[in-house]
Amino acid sequence: MRRHTIPPRKDWQRAVERVGLTYHTLDDGSPYWDESAYWEFSAAEIDRIEAATAEIQRLALAAGDAILERGLLEQMHFPAAMAQRIRETWQSEPPALYGRLDLAFDGRNIKLLEYNADTPTTLVEAAVAQWYWLEECFPHADQFNSLHEKLVAKWKDLEPYVSQPVYFSHDGGDEDAMNVTYLRDTAQQAGIRTEAIAMREIGWDRAQNRFVDLKNQSIRTIFKLYPWEWLLNDAFDEHALATMNSLEQKPVTGKVQWIEPIWKMMWSNKALLAILWELNPNHELLLPAYLDGPGKIQNYLRKPLVGREGAGISVFRNWAEEESAAKANPLDAKAAGGGYVYQAMASMARADDKTAVIGSWLIDGEPAGIGIRESDGPITNNFSRFVPHLFH
Repeated sequence: MRRHTIPPRKDWQRAVERVGLTYHTLDDGSPYWDESAYWEFSAAEIDRIEAATAEIQRLALAAGDAILERGLLEQMHFPAAMAQRIRETWQSEPPALYGRLDLAFDGRNIKLLEYNADTPTTLVEAAVAQWYWLEECFPHADQFNSLHEKLVAKWKDLEPYVSQPVYFSHDGGDEDAMNVTYLRDTAQQAGIRTEAIAMREIGWDRAQNRFVDLKNQSIRTIFKLYPWEWLLNDAFDEHALATMNSLEQKPVTGKVQWIEPIWKMMWSNKALLAILWELNPNHELLLPAYLDGPGKIQNYLRKPLVGREGAGISVFRNWAEEESAAKANPLDAKAAGGGYVYQAMASMARADDKTAVIGSWLIDGEPAGIGIRESDGPITNNFSRFVPHLFH
């Protein structure tokens, strides 16, 4: 595993814009998509990452069963109404699509940092932009990247289980818009009819107890790039729970299928890290993690149970706070009930004063490729850059 620096393509902005990566530059003018460097892996290292991803997914599935069997949803700060739907959808297995593990890999050890199971992004970068970069710059190299093919195949598998049109929705900026546009395109390539709608445009028909689009048509299946924690703090939260198709895999009249399903909250909640460690102590792919404090861990990260892009994370060395990220979104903090997980610090890949985190993607629960984010410090946040990769 080595980091190389190279000159970017002269027209790199236009090159990535052509494939949908319109948010390639940060607000300060520096590149978010950074092709002045790339990470090179050996085929054996890629095999290790793929195997580790599959093993962590196996552990997460077992943890989901344990959470429900042991009644741990309350410990994860889920209200009773929400917990009921989580339990029901876990058992009925409604349509689900994808997720992303964030991994630390220093060339020797692979460790799970967290599981982005509900609203993972960087999909345009990982599935499309870095693939076209590889074909243009290193046509004889390979890349761990079967994301596009697996997404289209998964939508084909889901076709009998969804109501058409499938709605695609978000309420964010350019990044969310393009990730949703790309996912919608993969569904269309699978032959599924789709519609786009903003979360704020979804209406509630009080007379008929249904969610509707701008044409007053019923919404029966919807993919949302919008965290469940936010949705369940919105004005229509009770309606979302009451009309959820939580007991059946296939569409039910008067009910709504949400993709990703609400059970994904069990994995996107960082209490999962402590539960995994309790169930699998000293597992080679896990870091020590606890909910009641750091214990004997001297160097650790304190993470809010719910949060994205590094929000609310603090770094402690010798039990003293060294660095703190931006405050968590108020909705995140409210949903998490103020809880934290304390996770041991991992050995990270570092080169040229950059720290790399590997985002390892799963489609239908199967490893499908990786993307790499680089930060100046130990916390991956909104300013972390995406750097392509290859292997030989």
